[in-house]
Amino acid sequence: MNDPLRPRAFSGIQPTGTIHLGNYLGACRNWVTMQDTTDGIYCIVDLHALSVPREPGEIRQATLEAAKDLIAIGIDPERSTLFVQSRIREHSELAWHLQCVTAFGELRRMTQFKDKSESNDFVSAALFTYPALQAADIVLYDTDVVPVGDDQRQHLELTRDIANRFNSRFGEVLVVPEHRIPAAGARIMDLQNPTNKMSKSADAVNGTVMLTDTAAEITKKLKRAVTDNDGEVRFDPENKPGVSNLLTLLAVATGEAPETVAERYEQYGPLKADAAEAIISLIEPIQARRAELDDGTVDAMLKMGEDKAREVATTVMDRVRQAVDLH
Repeated sequence: MNDPLRPRAFSGIQPTGTIHLGNYLGACRNWVTMQDTTDGIYCIVDLHALSVPREPGEIRQATLEAAKDLIAIGIDPERSTLFVQSRIREHSELAWHLQCVTAFGELRRMTQFKDKSESNDFVSAALFTYPALQAADIVLYDTDVVPVGDDQRQHLELTRDIANRFNSRFGEVLVVPEHRIPAAGARIMDLQNPTNKMSKSADAVNGTVMLTDTAAEITKKLKRAVTDNDGEVRFDPENKPGVSNLLTLLAVATGEAPETVAERYEQYGPLKADAAEAIISLIEPIQARRAELDDGTVDAMLKMGEDKAREVATTVMDRVRQAVDLH
């Protein structure tokens, strides 16, 4: 975590169930690649998961499962820093300081809060102040770059605003992170509703491929994927979202362009079959590595990452306390 020749990159993921294919191809696979060019910090943000109601004990096991997923896809705890957010108390402490320089109106304008608050019966104060904790997660590690897509750009812009405002008030204390668009990410859509992104919501089970799905389950989901009625195979996300999604899946799995893949097909059936086969081949090695991981081994890896993360977090938090004059 101290290589001055490499920028420090931060990414976080909630422990809300097994990583699905959209997570993997859209973001997590890029995290693996970034280990070669950055000091990678990968945080399982279990405190964020508490912003909506959870059953007692649910988060701890889900955190271990998320860690297994990340290690199985290629995050190396020896080369990167993989840890659990709640085990570093400085996240919560810094979040409070950042809330104190964050305007109510800024939080109210966050589109993700609007979306989530409209769909939940109970809306916690934590869901409203979520972006301040997210900002703390990032700046606590003197992060240089954050690899996020457009759906998270607003959060990162707010993080930059908060960090700049804190620095304006207390001096140059926090590193202001930059946005980095993932180089190899793919926008994977729901197989049953291809105008929506693939997700882990309860009503998207048949449209989402999980990294733990069996070959039979993957084949079944791809066979039932929504297409259209004109029968032409071409890459046209606006007018043919279902077919284009299948082409994207096959292209990303095989390393080709979706337009190139489309030239090989005249019917939807063979396209679905080949997409399923390619996804199965992509996922099988991940499933094999995951099966080798037990809770004790993973917890030890997380403890190693926790120790590395704490070295940086305590240093940054000491700067903050001194700047605010709380020593």
